[in-house]
Amino acid sequence: MKHSTLLQRLSLGLSIVVAGFAWAEASAAQPPVLWYKQPAAKWTEALPVGNGRLGAMVFGKTDQERIQLNEDTVWAGSPADRDRKGAYRFLDEARQLCFEGRYVEAEALVQREFLGPRWVRSYQTLGDLKIDLGHKDVADYVRRLDLSKAIASVEYSYQGVRYRRTVFSSPVDQVLVVRLEADRPGSISCTLHLDRPENFTTECVGDDGLRMHGQVDAGKQFPGVFYEALLKAIPENGQIVAEDGALKVERADTLTLLLAAATTYNRDDPLQQCRDWIAAAAKRGYSTLLVDHVAEHARLFNRVSLSIDGPDKSSIPTDERLNAVKAGADDPGLVALYFQFGRYLLISCSRPGCMPSNLQGLWCEHINAPWNCDYHININIQMNYWPAEVCNLSECHEPFFDLVDNLRPRGRKTARDVYNCGGFVAHHTTDAWWWTSPIGKPGYGMWPMGAAWCVRHFWEHYLYTHDTEFLRERGYPVMREAAEFCLDWLCEDPKTGKLVSGPSTSPENVFATPDGKKAHLSMGCAMDQEIIWDLFTNLLDAADVLGIDDAFTRRVRETRDNLALPKIGDDGRLMEWAEPFAEPSPGHRHVSHLFGLHPGHQFSPAETPHYAEAARKTLEYRLAHGGGHTGWSRAWIINFW
Repeated sequence: MKHSTLLQRLSLGLSIVVAGFAWAEASAAQPPVLWYKQPAAKWTEALPVGNGRLGAMVFGKTDQERIQLNEDTVWAGSPADRDRKGAYRFLDEARQLCFEGRYVEAEALVQREFLGPRWVRSYQTLGDLKIDLGHKDVADYVRRLDLSKAIASVEYSYQGVRYRRTVFSSPVDQVLVVRLEADRPGSISCTLHLDRPENFTTECVGDDGLRMHGQVDAGKQFPGVFYEALLKAIPENGQIVAEDGALKVERADTLTLLLAAATTYNRDDPLQQCRDWIAAAAKRGYSTLLVDHVAEHARLFNRVSLSIDGPDKSSIPTDERLNAVKAGADDPGLVALYFQFGRYLLISCSRPGCMPSNLQGLWCEHINAPWNCDYHININIQMNYWPAEVCNLSECHEPFFDLVDNLRPRGRKTARDVYNCGGFVAHHTTDAWWWTSPIGKPGYGMWPMGAAWCVRHFWEHYLYTHDTEFLRERGYPVMREAAEFCLDWLCEDPKTGKLVSGPSTSPENVFATPDGKKAHLSMGCAMDQEIIWDLFTNLLDAADVLGIDDAFTRRVRETRDNLALPKIGDDGRLMEWAEPFAEPSPGHRHVSHLFGLHPGHQFSPAETPHYAEAARKTLEYRLAHGGGHTGWSRAWIINFW
């Protein structure tokens, strides 16, 4: 068993998260608040709130406030079959071409016979709540996001009146709450709108409500869910008028807005569900909604505190602190704030019963989002969940487990129809419809390791919780099914007799063939071999915990012992491919061949110092050639170190 070694590795992960300040003595924690002296000028400057399912980006504008809305099931598309049935008839030929060094021919064969169409079906914005206020030339402006309370707020003075807006998305009551207040009675006047870039109808509901509804699509090509958004305005004193698809509030003392949203993705009657949520929340009242929301958020957020010795710079706006650090200043408190911001985002976008965190968590302003705002499972979504266990947010891991379980039915079909293998398989990405087919181009699409990587999260959850029931009922079965595919998928390398995966890409990277051409597919890529080794090892450890010793575990052990292991090149670097190919992209953003270092546990300075040294040289080479130039890639490299 490897329990102690694995736990040490996971502890190392936490030390990496806080690397650079473990030496410091803790001081009183600075308040976990992001704050600014101006409204957001663009979407990426807005402040996110979310209850796991219903999210918003708060711009904090004073003339016309924009609160961009998301509901986690607003997806274009529907279930569709993209499997190339019978492709396995060409698998031996593709492998033989690779073994003979005819990589370009193998790639052409795979493109023609294995890869399905790449359809763009995006997660989409729910729309915008706009509040016309007409407040220009304001004074003493402050915009805040309190991470400990999950509340975004805006304060400013206008014509002698102090105004305050409070926004939160309640995980208790399943509504977005917006509260407008002023220090002078009768000062709240505004007009409320609901809209989105396309496919919507907005209508008044009674004297105090708005309804926005429609069907999501992607240029009429992939019709998706029907959605509903319901807004209720509750003014204190003053008056409210509904006209022309908008609500006009005049001279109120305070104004509370309740917004609910749902879709046909997981609701038979999303409009009635919204009505029920709004009615229940309105009955409870703003004060109760606020207190219960803060308490539920604190239940998760307050489990971890982090303070770092250094001057308290919390009185300086967050953007100014960030610019100072970019210019070379030292601000340990900003590092601690950034750490807590990451925990805050996971809490806000991934709660039990919700969809998993997508490429942008929960928040998206687009109709056709970058990379569809989907679930890339060749690192990105796994990376979203790396903090879950180590940052004491095990419950927030559950939507990821649901994603993997949802992939299993289609993954079994893909394994059988495309590869003639047992178990279940998934490739580089999926979406809300849980397809598992290889699609698109070989450089990213021909990579059947998505499921095998994902299931390691089940084992990690056990390592942190020691929840044996979870391991027995949920973790081990899904690990076993992923292993079944790998057992059937592996083949013997005729040169070495060792078992290798392929044809497969080292995600999104390219190599130069001996005759100077570029190719993506080969046999025995380091990442594939490391993922399979990791899966088999974790499964055997899980079987040991559960007291399972049968023909299947014996087969897994024998197969693992005959796996081809990653190679070290003549220059001392870990080889990304089984052959010493030239690298057209030496600073590539993916560092796939170091999976065995992180998140895997195959390499370590203590147990495999030769691999650890080869990994160090690999990192130095990548960085020297421009590696780590994207945010997620740099984060992975930090964890490697």
